[in-house]
Amino acid sequence: MSLSALSHVPIVSPLRRYVLRTVLFMAIYSLINIAAIFGVFDLWIGTPAGWMLALVVAMPIAGQIWALLRLIVDSDEYMRVLWAKRVILSAGIVMVVSTAWGFGESYAGAPSMRAWLIYPLFWTVSALVWPFIRSSR
Repeated sequence: MSLSALSHVPIVSPLRRYVLRTVLFMAIYSLINIAAIFGVFDLWIGTPAGWMLALVVAMPIAGQIWALLRLIVDSDEYMRVLWAKRVILSAGIVMVVSTAWGFGESYAGAPSMRAWLIYPLFWTVSALVWPFIRSSR
């Protein structure tokens, strides 16, 4: 194998980079939420600083979504299609469930659902759906 051919071989696989990025972003997310649970930000609750905290907690989520998009972009063509199908199907299911629940709140008196639950719902649906998507068709 020539030296120029080796320059195109990834040292770290796209999936491994994704896992490392996800671990980093979720560690930050967890640390912020653990600090909130232990009252570090109690003085911020209900003040304009509370909005800053809300945005800070959302940033690792944005980072993790970026990591997922990078996984899709960095994967080969076949895996790119599989990852895209998995993400689209999971997001679609979450949109349908969230919309149905919202109408349930409006029309059936269902209890209000916290909006931040959409993110864990996406990953729960993904865990259930992704193993079954094994074809690019």
